[in-house]
Amino acid sequence: MTHTPDHPYPFTALVGQDDLRLALLLNAVSARVGGVLVRGEKGTAKSTAVRALTALLPAVDVVAGCRFSCDPAAPDPRCPDGPHTGAGAPRPARMVELPVGASEDRLIGALDIERALAEGVKAFEPGLLAAAHRGILYVDEVNLLGDHLVDLLLDAAAMGVSSVEREGVSVRHAARFLLVGTMNPEEGELRPQLLDRFGLTVEVAASRETDERVEVVRRRMAYEDDPAAFAARFAEDEAALRTRIAEARALLPRVVLGDTALRQIAATCAAFEVDGMRADLVMARTATALAAWARRDTVLAEDVRRAALLALPHRGRRNPFDAPGLDEDKLDEVLEENAGPEEEPEGPGDGDGPGGPGGGGGVPPQGGGPDDRTGRDRTGGSEDGPSEAPGGDAPAGPTAPSAPSAPASPSDAEGKGAAGAAEQPAAPASAPFRTKKLSVPGLGEGAAGRRSRARTAHGRTTGSYRPRGGALGSLHLAATVRAAAPYQRARGRSGPGLVVRKDDVRLASREGREGNLVLFVVDASGSMAARRRMGAVKGAVLSLLLDAYQRRDKVGLVTFRGREAALALPPTSSVDTAAARLASLPTGGRTPLAAGLLKAREVLRIERLRDPARRALLVVVTDGRATGGPEPLPLARRAAGLLAAEGTASVVVDCEAGPVRLGLAADLAGRLGGSAVTLDALRADALAGLVKDVRGGQGAATTRRAA
Repeated sequence: MTHTPDHPYPFTALVGQDDLRLALLLNAVSARVGGVLVRGEKGTAKSTAVRALTALLPAVDVVAGCRFSCDPAAPDPRCPDGPHTGAGAPRPARMVELPVGASEDRLIGALDIERALAEGVKAFEPGLLAAAHRGILYVDEVNLLGDHLVDLLLDAAAMGVSSVEREGVSVRHAARFLLVGTMNPEEGELRPQLLDRFGLTVEVAASRETDERVEVVRRRMAYEDDPAAFAARFAEDEAALRTRIAEARALLPRVVLGDTALRQIAATCAAFEVDGMRADLVMARTATALAAWARRDTVLAEDVRRAALLALPHRGRRNPFDAPGLDEDKLDEVLEENAGPEEEPEGPGDGDGPGGPGGGGGVPPQGGGPDDRTGRDRTGGSEDGPSEAPGGDAPAGPTAPSAPSAPASPSDAEGKGAAGAAEQPAAPASAPFRTKKLSVPGLGEGAAGRRSRARTAHGRTTGSYRPRGGALGSLHLAATVRAAAPYQRARGRSGPGLVVRKDDVRLASREGREGNLVLFVVDASGSMAARRRMGAVKGAVLSLLLDAYQRRDKVGLVTFRGREAALALPPTSSVDTAAARLASLPTGGRTPLAAGLLKAREVLRIERLRDPARRALLVVVTDGRATGGPEPLPLARRAAGLLAAEGTASVVVDCEAGPVRLGLAADLAGRLGGSAVTLDALRADALAGLVKDVRGGQGAATTRRAA
């Protein structure tokens, strides 16, 4: 949908938010910067700031009547509405919003296959990519976007062209846009390929300053009471900022990126070990835009520094559990080592300081200077975010614990009676590893992912079916021709065209992969701590969490110890939050295995009501022991039987160790109707199939092929 409100919230009315405002303005100055990803907690007006930018963008000249916004000075020769010969007319810049639940046809456009087959006509209805051409494409909650839409976005962003292919019939049109996304990291991280497509990233959070929060609320309420009057209060500031953007755009081609600045950029990217060369290009373009914004024609070291703080934090992550951030001390060292002899400190340009007097009412930051050290928000946030911690590092997020040199040394707490008795400190996790693929048996119909087999809109074709109404999906051409062929004479066919009617159309049935709900049930009792296994167990669960992230699953975490079980993390898409909860998990007490299984059963029941299409995979991490209360083991077996009766797919990760094994985990897996796998066999490089345990001369198969 296209947003053109009569009175959008003024950009200059935003309180604080220096980093966010600067990043958006740099993209307004130079679209080649590559867009912005705004990360932050809910309720920080990320969307408000993005929508406010649209009113500041200059109008664009478009060919009259062209649905694809062709530039009259250089029309697209592939435009479906072309060829163009008429004059152009200016129109306001657009911000087009891509809903998370949009269909593929809504994004790239729909081709009428029936008319294409029967008449040879490319009847094409443009999608959101066509509407966003030469404007802003905004994706709220971009981290929740489906993989099939992400793939299409990646293609369009890389090529600047959108293609619609339907059984050999294709339509292509230009699709160059400024990509802006917002996300709440608590709801899951963004796919690495799309993350790299955002030129800049900023972190926002709500201010902790009372006066600032008061001002945010006061301004927002005034806007809601009378949007026109509120917009009029800031009209002069908005006009000044609009002029400033136009001046910076005009200056941009004359800005010189010297050899010293270019060497600093290359050295910085090399020092932080970012992948590929896109980071170097983005930093160069950002530093050039910063100089133009500061009304300078030369890029300085301060521009390179600020460009690094905006362009590199999201590119330095090595796994999903790393929080975005940049070591500023290291950055300063690299810049100093590569500074040329001609580099001299210079003051900022002649523009206003960050936010102007009163915070948020003036022109946002434009250059370096002692009061503008790194471009980080110093005021403590705003309607959109507070300052970073001292030193400029990104806010601390949940991270995976590093591999320890040795596990903690807990004492044997097995047999302690009271809940929470003999609680041991949280053991650090061992290093994560690549795990075997665990999947749910059968064929599902859940959300697209990468774990279990499912009927999906993408994948290999397995058959055809007659559509029941709604938008046309993927055509099965051969089946459609077979359905229409017997009736050609009766329909009076006389030419080469095939006479196709609506009832003849057949769509392709496809089989791909779905994402699942992976619910971990982790034994945190004294038996785990006593045998020094908790570090290895946490490492295994961390590895499975990483696998769940890569396969686009939801995850949940149930723990049991003492006398009860607890839902440590309700099902979520944020695997890094799960990793943080796992890292702080204490151990000790008895082993209420039955309570853990029953808690998992209740969680799965609720999730089935919320999302019936998403199938669950239960991963129980235990040695199979059950203690505490009357008949603990029979109770656990009955609980396992209830889960099996409900068809819950399950895997038991057997944590038992030592020369003598009781085989309780394998027995539990059998009662759950699932499979068992040892910690060692969980590794992807372990032998496939049955892994036989011959330790202690047992010779009994204690692991089974993972589902």
